[in-house]
Amino acid sequence: MSAARFPRRVFTQGSEPDPRFTLANERTFLAWIRTSLALIAGGVALEALQLPVQPGLRLAAALVLVLAGIAAPLQAWFGWARVEQAMRAGRALPGSVLAAPLAVVVSVVGVLLLLGYALR
Repeated sequence: MSAARFPRRVFTQGSEPDPRFTLANERTFLAWIRTSLALIAGGVALEALQLPVQPGLRLAAALVLVLAGIAAPLQAWFGWARVEQAMRAGRALPGSVLAAPLAVVVSVVGVLLLLGYALR
């Protein structure tokens, strides 16, 4: 039964964890996907709405958001797999790789927009 599940490298290891934990891991994966969509939408909106912000800084903020939105699904996938493997092996759960960088990204975007409003 477990050999038919994808990805095999995750589901063929260890023993089946409590389904509640597997489902919670899946909800975390989906939260990262929603975050990715929001980051990309925010980046597109910055340029599409032509906010009254210095254009170079607005473009920089938009690109930072879109790049973070591209990185978030990768974190979602690899993070989900690392957590699932740890649960199946009875190991401690790994920490999130992208949480701190994402906080920095949002702060950088805020600073870019603040400067963009000040310099317009």
